[in-house]
Amino acid sequence: MHEARVLVVDDSAAMRALFSDILDQAKNVTVVGTARSADDAREQIAALKPNVITLDVEMPGMSGIEFLEEIMEKDPLPVVMLSSLTQAGTDISLRAIALGAVDCFPKPLKATPEQFSKSVGKLGKIVLAAANSNVRDRKARDQHKAGDKASDVAFQWNGRVAAISASMGGIDALTTILAQFPANCPPTVVCLQAEPMVVDTFIKRLDDMLKCHVRAAADGGTLTQGTIYIAADPDHHVVVEPGTPPRLRLMARDPVDGARPSANLLFGSIARGSIPAVGSVLTGMGSDGARGLRLLREAGCETYVQDRKTALVSEAPEAVIALDAATREVPLAELGTVVLGGCTMA
Repeated sequence: MHEARVLVVDDSAAMRALFSDILDQAKNVTVVGTARSADDAREQIAALKPNVITLDVEMPGMSGIEFLEEIMEKDPLPVVMLSSLTQAGTDISLRAIALGAVDCFPKPLKATPEQFSKSVGKLGKIVLAAANSNVRDRKARDQHKAGDKASDVAFQWNGRVAAISASMGGIDALTTILAQFPANCPPTVVCLQAEPMVVDTFIKRLDDMLKCHVRAAADGGTLTQGTIYIAADPDHHVVVEPGTPPRLRLMARDPVDGARPSANLLFGSIARGSIPAVGSVLTGMGSDGARGLRLLREAGCETYVQDRKTALVSEAPEAVIALDAATREVPLAELGTVVLGGCTMA
């Protein structure tokens, strides 16, 4: 993993100073410069050669979204968008991710000292992961996507639950995978590490876009065919309780290995409950999901991992591979079909 060399782009001098201060405190992160506009940023990129950019959504002249689109079209660089946590902000965040942003980070406006301290650590990790991401390969990957829409072939469910985990890059990956799911898809539980308000908007968009239903995971909810349940509440873990049908349970417990909700807990609950399942770990930071996927494999479940070349951030897939937790490493474009295949009647 190489060091992050960051260019901070924001029209506000106060915000440039704030984010430079945050990032200067992060390990293996160096702020190489700041820019107040897209024009200024172009000059700084050419002169300073940063390997990651933080980019404000709202700027005079060319907006952050317009500049992001230019960057991704001409010479892709890892970009972390900075936006407000409003409804408009979450819509823009999803637009930025669709255009190629690695992640979107909420501006810590009116933050308490404790919240600011958390921001220091979190943003530093995001920027470092972004600097080591596969953004430059993403454009070529997107041009060769397969299976963007659900198949019209009749799906016959074999009773297995699909369980998926993802973090950085997960919204983009899930959009590709879940678009292949039919109206009567297997009950699917997704553990997603992302900003909750962005996930709320993402759930609504998926529910409108897909043939099946998409819902936020809720305590006591039964796993029903034709529905995808997304768990992203940072205050609760999600587990699956065995039964006919199985039920979701949300638990307000401490983070596990720094993650909440924890994919290790989700996968582990399915394995311990002897619930027939297909598990998969997608792009993401850290190692959450690897140990749980290993438990699923040991319990006789089919387990898959997004291959490292198509993962925007390969840390989580690499952790899975290191534990020999997956039966197969699968390119993103094929992963939806493979997961459905594991849940299809022979």
